[in-house]
Amino acid sequence: MKVAAKVPRNQDQAERENWDDSGSGRMAHPVIEGEPDLSHGVILYLEDITVSFDGFRALNKLTLSIDVGELRCVIGPNGAGKTTMMDVITGKTRPDSGQAFFGQSMDLTKLAEAEIAHAGIGRKFQKPTIFEHHTVFENLELAMKTDKRVRRSLFARLRSEDYDRIAQTLTTIRLENEADREAGLLSHGQKQWLEIGMLLMQEPRLLLLDEPVAGMTDDETERTAELFVSLAGQHSLMVVEHDMAFVEALGSKVTVLHEGSVLAEGDLATVQADQRVIEVYLGR
Repeated sequence: MKVAAKVPRNQDQAERENWDDSGSGRMAHPVIEGEPDLSHGVILYLEDITVSFDGFRALNKLTLSIDVGELRCVIGPNGAGKTTMMDVITGKTRPDSGQAFFGQSMDLTKLAEAEIAHAGIGRKFQKPTIFEHHTVFENLELAMKTDKRVRRSLFARLRSEDYDRIAQTLTTIRLENEADREAGLLSHGQKQWLEIGMLLMQEPRLLLLDEPVAGMTDDETERTAELFVSLAGQHSLMVVEHDMAFVEALGSKVTVLHEGSVLAEGDLATVQADQRVIEVYLGR
């Protein structure tokens, strides 16, 4: 697969693309050079990504792609390169070589972490990060994708459409009955859902989810699978997980990493039957 080359834009074209077309007569926020082109159905494309740490090759010419709206599971033994891969995608780690494109045209290897997050990539780590002394509603409000400059924040008032967005997100993450509850009083699973809701308030195109059901009860794990399946299509999701029952419940394509490269891909039954996967991962 070849990635389309980025065509330089002249100043007039750039200004037209940066204009807010809502009819408000305002300039929109600055567009990052190389806005994602989703016309070909691929939202993330990694090609020959290599990362080494003190001689250890964490990623070894890793190549994979994620389609728009796809739910993808990534599995593999410890040290397979799963976390390093997500670090590259989010700009935390720069690859030694290779290319990483968001929407085929935005080169992630040239952007800062904040720029990548603003472009539409959200990441959730295993341990939930929420504002425990604020209510569930306030957590979602604080996470909303708005102008965070101090003066604007001090005098901001929620509009009716903002309330609607928060209410819709509360329903999506099944915390509508917990809106006024202090976040620190939630169960572990509810805290995980709240953080996912906070990511959704940022309007991400791609969600990276690292072992999201670790420590959850069976019921919470089942509800999380239902949540992810419901989000697919509206968002693209990459889920790194060790819980095979959870992976099975998602019913998605599975990528197996080993020693920094893709070892196998396919549905869960296919990769579980792959002798190489059994030897390096499932048989342990």
